[in-house]
Amino acid sequence: MKVNTAVDHKKTLGHRLSEPPMRSQDKRVRRANQRIPKWAYLLFILLAGFVTYWVVQHRAAEAKATQPPVRPATVAGVITKDVPLYLDEIGTCAAYETVQVPAQVTGVIIGRHFQDGSEVKKGDLLFTIDPRPFQAVLDQAKAQAALDQVTLKRQEGLRARNVIAQQDYDTALANAQKSQAATESAQVNLDYCFIKSPINGRIGLRNVDVGNLVGPSSSALVAIQGLDPIYTDFTVAENDLPLVRKYLGGPNVKVETHLADGSITPRVGDLYFIDYAVQPGSGTVKARGVSPNPDRALWPSEFVLVRFILDTLKDATLVPAQAVQISQGGPFVFVVKSDNTVELRPVTPGQRQQGDLIVVESGVKPDETVVVTGQLALAPGAKIAPQPYVSQTRSTPDRTAASKSPTSYE
Repeated sequence: MKVNTAVDHKKTLGHRLSEPPMRSQDKRVRRANQRIPKWAYLLFILLAGFVTYWVVQHRAAEAKATQPPVRPATVAGVITKDVPLYLDEIGTCAAYETVQVPAQVTGVIIGRHFQDGSEVKKGDLLFTIDPRPFQAVLDQAKAQAALDQVTLKRQEGLRARNVIAQQDYDTALANAQKSQAATESAQVNLDYCFIKSPINGRIGLRNVDVGNLVGPSSSALVAIQGLDPIYTDFTVAENDLPLVRKYLGGPNVKVETHLADGSITPRVGDLYFIDYAVQPGSGTVKARGVSPNPDRALWPSEFVLVRFILDTLKDATLVPAQAVQISQGGPFVFVVKSDNTVELRPVTPGQRQQGDLIVVESGVKPDETVVVTGQLALAPGAKIAPQPYVSQTRSTPDRTAASKSPTSYE
C-alpha cells in the first residue's frame, strides 16, 4: 500500500514538473492578484491623479511667472478732422477809433452830461458851453439877413422897371448872401456850444470841470475810444515770411485773439494790415488784425496771444499730444493691436491743436488706437489692459515750439 502511494506521489510530481513554465507564472500572478485588495488600486489611481494635477499646475505657474504682467494704460482712437495751419505770436490790442474831443468855440462850461468811463453813443451830449453870447450873435445875424432880403426884393422890383443901376442891384444881392452866411456861421458857433460824442465808444477821464473857460486853443476836454471792433497788433518773424506770402490773400487767412488766462472766448477776425518792410534790428514785420469785441473784454494796450491762421488742413490725422513720446530714435507712439499688445511705431508729429491734440503727418492710420498714458512701463509686444482716455480740452492755444513752426506742412 505504501509502495503504491509513493509511486502515485512520484507521478504527480513528475506531472507537475512537466507543465510549461508560463502556466506556472500565470498561476502565481493570479494568486498574487487575489491577495491585493481593490481599495489599493483606487488609492493608486488617486495618488497618480494628484501627482499629475500638481505637475500641470506647477508648470502653468512657471509659464505664468515667465510672462510679462498686463499693464494698465489709457488709449484713444486716431481721428481725422479739419484743423488750422497757423503761427503763434504775442501782440497788443489797440482801439479801433480814438477821438480827442476839443472845444471849438471860446466859452465857459456850464454842464457835463456823462460819467467818466461810461459807454457813449454817437450824438450823445457831453459838455455844454454857455450859449447866450452865441445866441445873441445868431439873432443879430438873422435880423440883418431879414433886412437884406427885404432890400434885395425892393431892388429886384426897381431893377425890373430900370429905375436903378445894375450895380445897386448887385450890391443888394451880395449883402443878402453875406448876411445869410453870417447867420449860418452864427448857427454853427451856437451848435458848438453843445459838445456831442462823434463816435460810439467808451469815454475816458475828463480833463476839465464845469466852470472852466475853454476854447479852440485849449487841450482836449476828454478822449473817447471805440472798442468794438478792436485792433490786434502783432509781428511776424522774418523767417516765417515765405510761408505767410504763400497764403496771404487766401480765403482762410484769419487772426485769432486770446487772453493768456483763457478767460474769454477766442475772437476770430480778419487780417486788416501787414507791412511790406522788415523792421531793421528786430527782423519782424508789423501786422494788424481787426476782431469783434461786443462785450468789451479786450482793452487797448492789453497784451494778448495771437494765432495767425494761414490756411485750413483738410482731414488731418490727430492723436492726443501725450501719446507722442520722444526717444533717441525720434518721436514714436505705441499702437494697440487686436490682441491688446502694443507695437512701437515711429511718427512725424506736426502742430499742436486745441483740445490737447496734435497732428501726425505719418506713422498712424485713422482706424488705429494709440496708447496715451502709461508708456513708461511698456515695451514692444507688451500686453495692456486698455482704458478709455478722457480728453482735456484746452482753453488757450498751446505755445510750444511745435505750434510755432508749421513749415512741415508746406
